Amino acid sequence: MPFKDILVHVDTLEPSAARLRSAINLAESSDARLTGLYILPKPYLPAYAEAQISADILEEQAKMAKQQAEDAERKFKEATANNGLQSEWRVEEGNTAEILSKQARYHDLAVVGQGNPESYIFVGDREMPDRMIMTSGRPALVIPYVGEYATIGKHVMIAWDAGPMAARAVHDALPLLPAAKDVTVMVINPKNGVNGTGDLPGADISAHLAHHGVKAEADYVKTDKGTGDTLLSWVADKGADLIVMGAYGHARWAELVLGGVTDHMLKHMTVPVLMSH
Repeated sequence: MPFKDILVHVDTLEPSAARLRSAINLAESSDARLTGLYILPKPYLPAYAEAQISADILEEQAKMAKQQAEDAERKFKEATANNGLQSEWRVEEGNTAEILSKQARYHDLAVVGQGNPESYIFVGDREMPDRMIMTSGRPALVIPYVGEYATIGKHVMIAWDAGPMAARAVHDALPLLPAAKDVTVMVINPKNGVNGTGDLPGADISAHLAHHGVKAEADYVKTDKGTGDTLLSWVADKGADLIVMGAYGHARWAELVLGGVTDHMLKHMTVPVLMSH
C-alpha cells in the first residue's frame, strides 16, 4: 500500500524549499495527503539575561517569529495550490524534535531535513533529525541540506545486516520499492551465525521482497573501510537516489547516542535516506 498521509517539516532555512518540493513530488506520486508542520521555537534565555531584555524586545521577537510562520504558510500553500494535492498546514510551538516526533506518529512518513551545524540557532536544533527518528516510532525520509531531489526511489540501495532495525526499515519502505527501476540489497562484511546474513548475503530478504513485486538484487562486499563510507561510495558508483537503512542507537541517561553508521550517514549523506528505528 502506498503512503497516504505524509508529514513534512517546514522552516525558514534555505533547504526547506527543496525539502518541500521533494515531499510534494512524493505525495503526488503516492496520491497522498501532505501536511506541512511549522514549529515556533522557544529561544533559550539564561536566567541572568532575562532581566536584561526589555519587554519591547521580546514583543518584537514574537512579532518576527509570527511573521516568519505566516511567510512559511504562504509559501506552502502556493506550492501545493495548483497540483491537486490534499494538504493541511499546522503550526505548533515548542521543541522541534519533540513536536515532530509526536506528529509523525499520526502519519505514514515524515519528511525532515539533515542537520546542518552552521544553521543551529535554537535549543533542540542539534537534536534534529536524530531524536525524532529514534523516538517517533515512524519512518523518516531525511533530505540532505545541499541539493535538489525531485526524483526519489527510482534507484534504491538497502543497507542490510539482517538485524531488526534493517528489517523494519525495509518494510517501512515497501510503499516505494515496487515502483523502483532497480533495488540493490547491499551487505557490508557479511556475518555468519544464527543472526547472520546467510550463505548468500542478502538473498533471503531479496526473496521476501519478490513476494511484494520488488525485484531486488543481492550484493555484498568485504572491506576494511568504514561501513558508512563504503555505503556512500557504492551510492556514488551506482547512482542510487535513495538509501534505506535501520537507525541504531541507545539512551545514555538523558542523552540519545546514535550508532556509528547511523551517525555517519546523518552527517555525510549525499542522497535522501529513509530511516526507521
